[in-house]
Amino acid sequence: MRSAGRYEVIVVGLGGMGSATAYHLARRGRRVLGLDAFARGHHNGSSHGRSRGIREAYGESPAYVPLVQHAYALWRELEAETGQHLLTITGGISIGPAEPGFGATQKESAARYGLTVEELTADEIMARWPGFRVPEGYQGMYDPHTGFLLPEPCVAAHLDLAAKQGAALHHGEAVRRWSADGAGVRVETETAAYTADALVITAGPWAGEILADLHLPLEPWRMYNVYFAPTRPERFGPERFPVYGIRGPEGSYYGVPMLPGDGLKIGRHDRGEPCTPETARRTIAPEEIALTRAVLDAYMPGATGEVLAATTCLYTMTPDSHFIIDRHPAHARVVYAAGFSGHGFKFSAAIGDVMADLATDGTTRHPIGFLAASRFAATTT
Repeated sequence: MRSAGRYEVIVVGLGGMGSATAYHLARRGRRVLGLDAFARGHHNGSSHGRSRGIREAYGESPAYVPLVQHAYALWRELEAETGQHLLTITGGISIGPAEPGFGATQKESAARYGLTVEELTADEIMARWPGFRVPEGYQGMYDPHTGFLLPEPCVAAHLDLAAKQGAALHHGEAVRRWSADGAGVRVETETAAYTADALVITAGPWAGEILADLHLPLEPWRMYNVYFAPTRPERFGPERFPVYGIRGPEGSYYGVPMLPGDGLKIGRHDRGEPCTPETARRTIAPEEIALTRAVLDAYMPGATGEVLAATTCLYTMTPDSHFIIDRHPAHARVVYAAGFSGHGFKFSAAIGDVMADLATDGTTRHPIGFLAASRFAATTT
């Protein structure tokens, strides 16, 4: 095993989180090595695809709002630095049965941070967006600052700028083992061994394997998205239709308006097929496409024409669907981010900044305490 030099920080995994981490470290002048098992732009993990939603009045927990607000600012900075358009604001509507507690967390997020949300009746939703058919007894919660990101250009922008600022980025070089001691960390691949002062692990659905000694409660799920060419395209473009979420007896679904060449996106969010990255089914069955078509036909008539694409994506779930960002309890020089549970990509610009803080300073000003692994202490010991 040849020794291939020493770095200040090694980043394992160069998807959404790792690419952003490499960028933030490199822009601070750190000597960075990034390692990824696959070719750049691969579709084996969680950072590929045509679009990802971003929203501010956060429904999962108000605790995420400062992080997502930081992410919004960093995405705009990245656009300015690259001259690329990466973030589009369309507004976003969450639709479901009108029942006690509907939208309560979004409203709490809005109240705590002075954000705007609107409660809309079924008739108000259909009047504002004729593309919806909303059943009687349903309502909606509208966040005007919701929009979508272009994930592959976002990752590419972070990688390109990291490399421009001196980061060494090795794709197609899988990590086989790592170790840490008082002097730093050592990372071995099939071809070389590298040493560094600190190690950041942002390995997506492979994180559980790389951090096996921690027994983190991580479960990869196979999910899928379908892209339709609407038969009523005038209803569903991003200039007149929002990012959407629909919860009904069919399950919980989400999607993005029709984009040129891509069509209208729909994916299921509440239930996936447990798998490993190696065993995940990478093809989409006809019955899966039929299910998404039926959901759109019920709530968004005119949205489903020709199928333009169907892709898989892996969620790495935690028991409470919140992320895990922490330091290895036995190795202070090793930090990790994992378990993004299908709602992490929007945060990746901010998570990269946080991980750069933790790797170099040992702490961060950003509020991540609620994401510590200690909340799973009973299952990780």
